Amino acid sequence: MRLKDCHNFHDFRALAKRRLPGPIFNYIDGAADDEVTLRRNAASFEQCDLVPNVLRGVRDVDLSVTVMGQKLALPVYCSPTALQRLFHHRGEHAVAEAASKFGTMFGVSSLGTVSLEEIRKTYSGPQVYQFYFHKDRGLNQAMMQRAKEAGVNIMMLTVDSITGGNRERDLRTGFSIPFKLNLAGLSQFAMKPAWGFNYVTHERFQLPQLQEHVDMSGGAMSIGRYFTEMLDPAMTWTDVADMVQRWDGQFCLKGIMSVEDARRAVDIGCTGIVLSNHGGRQLDGSRSGFDQLAEIVDAVGDRIDVMMDGGIQRGTHVLKALSLGAKAVGVGRYYLYPLAAAGQAGVERALGQLRTEIERDMKLMGCTSVSQLTRENLRFR
Repeated sequence: MRLKDCHNFHDFRALAKRRLPGPIFNYIDGAADDEVTLRRNAASFEQCDLVPNVLRGVRDVDLSVTVMGQKLALPVYCSPTALQRLFHHRGEHAVAEAASKFGTMFGVSSLGTVSLEEIRKTYSGPQVYQFYFHKDRGLNQAMMQRAKEAGVNIMMLTVDSITGGNRERDLRTGFSIPFKLNLAGLSQFAMKPAWGFNYVTHERFQLPQLQEHVDMSGGAMSIGRYFTEMLDPAMTWTDVADMVQRWDGQFCLKGIMSVEDARRAVDIGCTGIVLSNHGGRQLDGSRSGFDQLAEIVDAVGDRIDVMMDGGIQRGTHVLKALSLGAKAVGVGRYYLYPLAAAGQAGVERALGQLRTEIERDMKLMGCTSVSQLTRENLRFR
């Protein structure tokens, strides 16, 4: 199986599984507890049908949207995700360059493996900094100031990760940063020598957003332990309101799932929210972003930009979310599997296929612009 054989999300996943050591593939692929929410994220779209219109003259289709002050050529953006250089040695560089070619937004994570300054300097497209709120308030202020000085367009605070989800696949392999694997995990690495060669012959793996503040030289830290020990479960709306004021720009909350919280986000001055359950990696059994989209758009959609992520695998999924009122949708695993499979070429192929699907599906729906997608085009079973 090669990149040219990848025609959809599932093909990219299969190729990534062939090329990654088991512990790393399972870190991307896995979720919390019984992974019910992970499955629900994709399944939620299956309960909604599209109702197309015909004979509308759809030779030219405009896929562009404006979200949080940024003009995007696609209604899809690459959500910030952690540890990308574990999946491919170019990591964030590969994703940022691909996103720039497609005129869409890209995010750098607090757990990113390339510095936000390097990404901001190298790529000119709209950029998000995905921020975790730490117990060390001085660290929080320092990281925000760093992002401001780097020229980041949007601050995106993740609010659903104040403690780590129960990711049992990682527990079984001993996955951690730096690596401290159990025997089962080590055997999986031995089976993928090409990945190991790339890992040791390229730039040393690091977490540049945290390296001045977090000492991991004394031992391995699991991702769950990072969330549980370093992030602040005492974070409140007052803390976030202070951050919004300090940032004084486009500020988005990622992980909003209730109408009440969406309204609070508006009240404290946020300009965007992302309906998200962290890819099913936190609270298993929670609703999907698509499940919650309509009621939250109805409550606050005229006062704040509402986005969603989770489960996007097809252009029709994007159309359904936009028809319910999402301004744009974020993808994570959708580009991480292609990144692992083939680096930048993989991400570009995946984004190109998604753009083609959206454009074709828009024509089949009888729509020439995103603004023409409405709930009149949907029926729920």
